[in-house]
Amino acid sequence: MTRAQAHGPSKPRLSLARILQMNIGFFGLQFSFGLQQSNMGPIYSYLGASEAAMPLLWLAGPMTGLLVQPLIGALSDRTVSRFGRRTPYFLIGAILCSLGLLAMPYSPTLWIAASLLWVLDAANNVTMEPYRAYVGDRLDADQRPIGFLTQSAFTGLAQTLAYLAPSILVYWGMDLNAVDLNGIPHITKAAFLIGAVLSLSTILWSVLSVRELPLTPAQIAEMRREPMSARSTLRDIGNAIREMPPTMRQLALAMLFQWYAMFCYWQYITFSLARSLHATSDPASSGFREAALATGQLGGFYNFVAFVAAFALVPVTRAWGARNVHALCMLASGAAMLAIPGITTQAWLFLPMIGIGVGWASLMGNPYVMLADSIPPARTGVYMGIFNMFIVVPMMIQSLTMPLLYDRVLSGDPRNVLYLAGALMVAAALATMRVKTARPAAAAA
Repeated sequence: MTRAQAHGPSKPRLSLARILQMNIGFFGLQFSFGLQQSNMGPIYSYLGASEAAMPLLWLAGPMTGLLVQPLIGALSDRTVSRFGRRTPYFLIGAILCSLGLLAMPYSPTLWIAASLLWVLDAANNVTMEPYRAYVGDRLDADQRPIGFLTQSAFTGLAQTLAYLAPSILVYWGMDLNAVDLNGIPHITKAAFLIGAVLSLSTILWSVLSVRELPLTPAQIAEMRREPMSARSTLRDIGNAIREMPPTMRQLALAMLFQWYAMFCYWQYITFSLARSLHATSDPASSGFREAALATGQLGGFYNFVAFVAAFALVPVTRAWGARNVHALCMLASGAAMLAIPGITTQAWLFLPMIGIGVGWASLMGNPYVMLADSIPPARTGVYMGIFNMFIVVPMMIQSLTMPLLYDRVLSGDPRNVLYLAGALMVAAALATMRVKTARPAAAAA
């Protein structure tokens, strides 16, 4: 059997413009994630959280991903509606996400902010999983690399703007030190309002401009042969885990290292910069607010690098294979994380951000390229949802272990957390080279 036969009949080819249209909703989704990555640590600090407790307060992301994505993936594989198989989940998730973004910066207490993050992350996950499956549904095998790496590019662009939003607002005249009674800056509130608008509007644009392919009568009959229920959904997830393709299993170790590392980076980069650039750990100090602003500027830069790199990686991935390219990108990211704590001048920090950006571009695209060609198309949704477990389980492990390690092993210093993250990225590169991909090293053009 040929690879084309294994993946079903060929699908209509889309132009680059149409692929960009179908993925623009990913821009709004990732703008939301960017706001969380750059602002939740400071928001928690303004509301009184300690540095050691920070990972537990971030537990919402991995927990909701673990619970929501496999379930939504299995449900979307079996959904038959007038709007399509994936579209209903896009819309529900986008509406809830927008509401969560509107409410978050107005949190009066720590527990309300933490609770809202659960709602926000659940909504993001309801949208995220079907979006991955949507690309697999809509594009033929030879167009999937450009489809997934376009999502990676929009991730870079969206998070660039999300990270830079506070700095842009300050440039436009908003006062960095203007805060509400809870200590939350007004620029943070404005940035979250922008995110709420983008989250809903871009998803609507994508689902209305590039609609899902209609299901064939045979597909509908197969999906309706057994009605969708909690029992059938859980059975689908269980069967998919038991029958998991070897490539997917082999990716697990690399995913453990790289996502543990990324969660360390997002949680502690602001606190590390506050120490290395301003010699402070006080969330109420102007130095800490300057460090939070620097996090946004540096994050905006590395995400812009990711935006550019995602497109540059397409021909490189086709020539060298997703596995080899991903391993090199993880090495670059690891070297960057190891360098950051020792740099005491903000201007020099932009150099390691190039490595972070290249790694982030690959991380958001190449694992999905490796995965998409190893799974049966009829089960794309459930396998994309299960694959998300390879992201959220490492995050959960990090959230539960970091409070134990932070003071005892890492001396209560966030810079040591970044050293740990860098070492884990190097380990991820080595683990990636152990993966046997379903496609030859030179992917089909």
